[in-house]
Amino acid sequence: MIEICIWKEDGTRDERHFNLASVVIGRGPNCDLKFDNQHLSTEHAKIFIENNTVVFKDLNSTNGTQLLRNDVRSPIDETRNWEVPLELGDRLLLGPQETPVVIEVLIPPPTNIEEIATVAVAELVTPPLDQKQADSLLASLRALSKTSEVDEALSCLSKACLDLFPLSNNVAIFLRKERDEDRFVVVDAISRNTNGAEAMLPSKTVLKRVLKDRVALLFANALEDFNASASVVASNITSIIATPLWDDDEILGIVQIDNRGGSGMFSERDLRLATLVASHASLVVEKVILLQRLKIAEASLQEENLYLKSKDSSLGFNDIIADSPPMKAVISQLEKVVNTRATVCIQGETGTGKELVARAIHNESKRSQKMFVAQNCAALPEPLLESELFGHVKGAFTGAATAKKGLFDLADGGTLFLDEIGEMPPSLQAKVLRVLQEGQLRPVGAMNEHQVDVRIVCATHRDLTKEVEAGNFRQDLFYRLMVFPIELPALRQRGDDIVALANFFLQKYSREYHRTLQGITMEAMAALKAYTWPGNVRELENEVQRLIIQAVESWVDVADLSPKILSVKPRVSRDGRTLKETMVEFEKELLREALVQSNGNKTKAAQSLGITREGFHKKLSKYGIK
Repeated sequence: MIEICIWKEDGTRDERHFNLASVVIGRGPNCDLKFDNQHLSTEHAKIFIENNTVVFKDLNSTNGTQLLRNDVRSPIDETRNWEVPLELGDRLLLGPQETPVVIEVLIPPPTNIEEIATVAVAELVTPPLDQKQADSLLASLRALSKTSEVDEALSCLSKACLDLFPLSNNVAIFLRKERDEDRFVVVDAISRNTNGAEAMLPSKTVLKRVLKDRVALLFANALEDFNASASVVASNITSIIATPLWDDDEILGIVQIDNRGGSGMFSERDLRLATLVASHASLVVEKVILLQRLKIAEASLQEENLYLKSKDSSLGFNDIIADSPPMKAVISQLEKVVNTRATVCIQGETGTGKELVARAIHNESKRSQKMFVAQNCAALPEPLLESELFGHVKGAFTGAATAKKGLFDLADGGTLFLDEIGEMPPSLQAKVLRVLQEGQLRPVGAMNEHQVDVRIVCATHRDLTKEVEAGNFRQDLFYRLMVFPIELPALRQRGDDIVALANFFLQKYSREYHRTLQGITMEAMAALKAYTWPGNVRELENEVQRLIIQAVESWVDVADLSPKILSVKPRVSRDGRTLKETMVEFEKELLREALVQSNGNKTKAAQSLGITREGFHKKLSKYGIK
């Protein structure tokens, strides 16, 4: 049995009895004699009885142990095999020399040595903060609490550490790069006497130790503690405090406070003070990150609301740029079908604006007060697409923890737009057909059907007639969808719509990107019109966005265009017109462009075309151009 007496600060004793062959000392949870002292290793040392002798053994601890015998200190190191037989009056100094944990082993009479070993323990009392440090601590905590940005909080923490620890001359903060990664990067570093120069980087050796031990650590004598680590020696670090920033049980970051090339060592009091400040900073950083996420979520929600409102209620046929004869014919046909229940199938190449037209059909119809819901049939695999369209009941499949409404239910009373319906799997085609025929819907896993009133508008870039012949698309569904087919013309077939669309996108994205551009030059516009636009309106929109970013001058010129567009030689497109009609359209385009480039100054516009002002006015009147 080993009896241990712990001497408290007020001089009282706390006696403990251990029916053990040895007593392990340290700060780890499995130690027999545990101290809440960061200087001690997890398992620092042990006391045991061997051959009728009390023996102390240092377990190769970080901060080591010294034997104080007859007022002479000597280290317990590998030269002694890390252990020493104890004599009456011996004292052991665990941890750093400045503020060690002092253990005095009271050796009982030899006859009782196997029965009892009494250990008296006394921890040195950490002196309290002086008034200056207390005021500095209070000011630092207040400043931290007022921060609202992560960078601001970390900068405030670094400055607080320099103020609170006079021995420090460098503070650096590591922060986890990603939430689920074990990669830490330096996000803030500050030095006391750099005069604006860059602060010295922290030691990665210290980072690894803190991550391993998961506690705040004090390395009073860094060179000895790290066995002359290359990074510590290179940085001339003499004393270090390193403490984690916590997010629950996860280390969010690490604060390293060090003394480089200076005299003196950090103390236990400094470690406790650093731990206190870091704990408060952890809460502040966690709060700031949470606030930032809420702000982002709120901004995103507001943008979504604005987007949905603008998409759902404002777009109509008049908002679609359709000055070319092919597009005017499309709008004329759509106006006839808009207020019927007939299924509209919009065909056309990719990027021609099929969803835009579908949304306009909904907004112009009597169903505009209900929802417009869109789904790309090529975007989801079959099981997910079925659940998305028809919904499911709770427990219908693995992961279906709650019931979910499908898009048919959400669009009840409104319009469901099925984009790329030619990509829909055959098994789902049959279910869609039943909804079209009977108006009956059965969610995945449900026993009963229910009624829905949904107007279907679909779109595809495929030739569905050929898909039916190939057996890829149901013939009965094909006839249900082809009640009112509409073919959207490709952009290359829309003539002057290219000019109107390019100018529309130029104004739209100039506002969004905060650029001030006057317009597109005649030469650049001619090149845009000559290009065939395989990606149609979507490709033109992307090109204009790139031009706005690319343009250096106030006018978008030919040199700003993409190489693929410049490779096409500009030509005048007839679009089925006679020579006379083509020349008239070309002259009207020149007149409009001259007005745009001269900012409406008709004299300058006339001069740019090489005609008189009176002649310019006559031509404007002739063509009704204002």
